[in-house]
Amino acid sequence: MLKARQILVRTIALSVSAAALAGCGQRGPLYLPTDPAAAQRATLPETLNPATPRPPAAPASSPASSPTP
Repeated sequence: MLKARQILVRTIALSVSAAALAGCGQRGPLYLPTDPAAAQRATLPETLNPATPRPPAAPASSPASSPTP
């Protein structure tokens, strides 16, 4: 027979697991934002170490097309 402590630990673990699975992530496909406002957002390394200088933003360019023979 299970002891009260084991039941409590299992119930808490199940509850935490269910909450983590229910609240994880964004719905829908993942994508990299390409709008101009996204260029001004901080990247992960900039967020972790704000003292590092930020490189200049690259100009937006159209997708490269394959050369025609």
